[in-house]
Amino acid sequence: MPDLDALVPDVPALRSRLDAVGYLADDALATALLLAVRMRQPILLEGEPGVGKTEAARALAAVLDTPLIRLQCYEGLSSAEALYEWNYPRQLLAIRLAESRGESLQDTDLFAEDYLLPRPLLAAISHPGPRPAVLLIDEVDRADDEFEAFLLELLADAAVTIPELGTRRATVPPVAVLTSNRTRDLHDALKRRCLYHWIDYPDTARVAAIIRKRVPESAGWLAARVAHGVAALRARQELTKPPGIAEAIDWAGALQALGLSVLDADAADRTLGAVLKYAEDLQTVRRAGLAELVDAETGTDA
Repeated sequence: MPDLDALVPDVPALRSRLDAVGYLADDALATALLLAVRMRQPILLEGEPGVGKTEAARALAAVLDTPLIRLQCYEGLSSAEALYEWNYPRQLLAIRLAESRGESLQDTDLFAEDYLLPRPLLAAISHPGPRPAVLLIDEVDRADDEFEAFLLELLADAAVTIPELGTRRATVPPVAVLTSNRTRDLHDALKRRCLYHWIDYPDTARVAAIIRKRVPESAGWLAARVAHGVAALRARQELTKPPGIAEAIDWAGALQALGLSVLDADAADRTLGAVLKYAEDLQTVRRAGLAELVDAETGTDA
């Protein structure tokens, strides 16, 4: 699509545009996203929770200036919930109106376009363009095997089938981004249809840079201190839920919200709930002491 080629002509340009919307990507991730756009092939982003998989899709939609259509997967998600529903109240009203007029309705009258309520997958397929929507199928590993199989037609052909209306094929196929926390292995059939990229947890310097992007009021030295503190927490093998990038941003945001200018033991203790989300983890860290997380001296960006 010439418009998209001009918008993101190469990897450096895409990295720069992602940076401009607040998302720092390395060359490998920017390359993977560029290929997904250029090849119009779904991309599967895997990585630990909190490394920025969902945000990558959000940022890509912002860069392309196109809608982000999100489907959050969960156990028991059905194809109907993800694809479409019929507007039963409106159908019932149509039946009553027809009865009041002495008319009769056929199934084809009721199961028609006017009574269709698109859900995320159909909305993405139906997006008129001119640029493709970004379809985020988030945490696909939480869905059941049956739903994963249902996605194959959509991912391979940018098409879905509605029994009452037939097959709907996208005129502007979406850029599909699937994310997985790898809570279970996905089927080979799904992976074959996707490009693949594993997002590693970034080093502390990049985490600090991400914090500065998302919490620009945070001083550079404090962002670095938070990044080191989160790294220390992640190194603790006994934690139920090691913090990710989102928690690092939350921690910096909490310090900023309280007007704290130093990450000392008191500040860490007061804001620890922003970075740890299990009572057992809070108890473990407090019991071990906060010394390795904090910096008693106020830093400076100078």
